[in-house]
Amino acid sequence: MDLRTRRTIRSAIEIRAPLDVVWGVLTDFASYPEWNPHIRRVTGTVDKGARIAINTQPPGGRMIAMRPTVVTWEPPNELRWRAKFLSGRLFTGEHGFRLEPTAPDRVRFVQDETFSGVLVPFYSSLRLGHTRRGFDDTNEALRDRAEEIAAQGGDQRTADAGRRSVADDHLS
Repeated sequence: MDLRTRRTIRSAIEIRAPLDVVWGVLTDFASYPEWNPHIRRVTGTVDKGARIAINTQPPGGRMIAMRPTVVTWEPPNELRWRAKFLSGRLFTGEHGFRLEPTAPDRVRFVQDETFSGVLVPFYSSLRLGHTRRGFDDTNEALRDRAEEIAAQGGDQRTADAGRRSVADDHLS
């Protein structure tokens, strides 16, 4: 067993769509059940310092509900949240999404998560592979959805279009 107490996974993909379209898809949390194969639900108001509720289920893994705190909200470029299990010394995960424009109609999308704490070796042996696959699947699904919208003339959302408040009763 790998005994490291800090691990980072990262997945990136190029998307042939304008930045505002990709950001709009990424932050349209109400639509996650339609297209996102890993993060199934996000509820609450997303803003720096806010607590939100997330249901995540990587391929081959079980559903986990968490209540992370948004640590970065910089439309249309970055969203990050941090969740702790009991205490930061046991287990903390900081998940991030970053959009980097590479051309007027292209974006490099980077998704990463850093896990830290004494439970990381156990998490790594049980769930890290599933989480890595979930990142790749989500990146591909985001690309497909954003490119489809862009091909249809684009849903040119503003940078704040992603600031969503989704009713808590959507959590199951």
